[in-house]
Amino acid sequence: MKALVIGAGIGGLCAAVALKKVGIACDVFEAVAEIKPVGAAISIWPNGVKCMNHLGMGDIMDRCGGPMHYIAYQDYQQGRIMTRFSLKPLVNRVGERPCPVARAELQGQMLDFWGRKSVQFGKRVNRIEENAGGVSAYFSDGSVAQGDFLIAADGTHSVIRPYVLGYTPERRYAGYVNWNGLVPIDETIAPADQWTTFVGEGKRVSLMPVADGRFYFFFDVPLPKGLAEDRQSVRQDLQRYFSGWCLPVQQLIERIDQQTTNRIEIHDIDPFNQLVRGRVALLGDAGHSTTPDIGQGGCAAMEDAVVLGQVLASHDRIESALLNYQQQRRDRVRDLVLKARKRCDITHGKEMPQTQAWYEELRQETGEHIIDGLCDTVLGGPLA
Repeated sequence: MKALVIGAGIGGLCAAVALKKVGIACDVFEAVAEIKPVGAAISIWPNGVKCMNHLGMGDIMDRCGGPMHYIAYQDYQQGRIMTRFSLKPLVNRVGERPCPVARAELQGQMLDFWGRKSVQFGKRVNRIEENAGGVSAYFSDGSVAQGDFLIAADGTHSVIRPYVLGYTPERRYAGYVNWNGLVPIDETIAPADQWTTFVGEGKRVSLMPVADGRFYFFFDVPLPKGLAEDRQSVRQDLQRYFSGWCLPVQQLIERIDQQTTNRIEIHDIDPFNQLVRGRVALLGDAGHSTTPDIGQGGCAAMEDAVVLGQVLASHDRIESALLNYQQQRRDRVRDLVLKARKRCDITHGKEMPQTQAWYEELRQETGEHIIDGLCDTVLGGPLA
């Protein structure tokens, strides 16, 4: 049996590893000639770390994961701590730690684990066809690949998604712009072992430790889409949007590298019920494109891969295995997309009274409520 995996990002590589683990050969195809990750880093919560362990890639998390032991929210004007608490209760309850990682390093080490030379780069899919013998993928360079089934892990702009759904869903602008990048850790800005977030005015400034003494940072600002802003104006834009914010935020803005800072208009896609058509299955962002507000986009793709491997190991027929995959993942990924959307609206001032109420809740937070919410999300995964 052979699978065609379209996409060599986090989801596609996890899928290929999961299938190989249960004895299924894979050909992996990637549209771009060289992978350039979107976003500087990614938070892998314990459900994702468990998936990586299950797939034999846990040592990648050990090498790349930052020492995030605490969470703190701080007031935007004075920098005063609103709440600060340890993540140890989360680790004790779910059995694994969270791992913020630099995305390029994570994907690079996953490529090395799979075998970089085994991935066929520069292979952009034009169309796919199913027949009695399996699935054929037709690429823009004129080549064709054939397999028994196909996994579409080709991202939020998936070319294959319309084939599965029968229509092309619209991407929904979430209402805010995110700037992100990496800077050396500076403890005058934030502690080196803490996820620190400054909040106010429906905006966020956040820092997470990743490996090798660096912070992953991001700035969120509710804005109209399509503004004429780029890397050349990053510092001036952020200074304008965060005028009057506390000294650590100003120090961070001064330290960023404009040329390596990403500016992203955040989108998601309304959840849909169908993840499978015949011998073709959607995985990762192709099947459930979400905002990053609960940090579950990459984790959900890892969960998809684990479940995919499990169902194909336990079913004789490919079609029934993929339908079982759909049944197991549909409600879970819908819940994650909608939970992230709800969190997005609250934190980014869609209704400012609700956002102000959240700020007041943070000032009363002991950590228990947030830990409970994190546990609920983590323990909903397939390896709870």
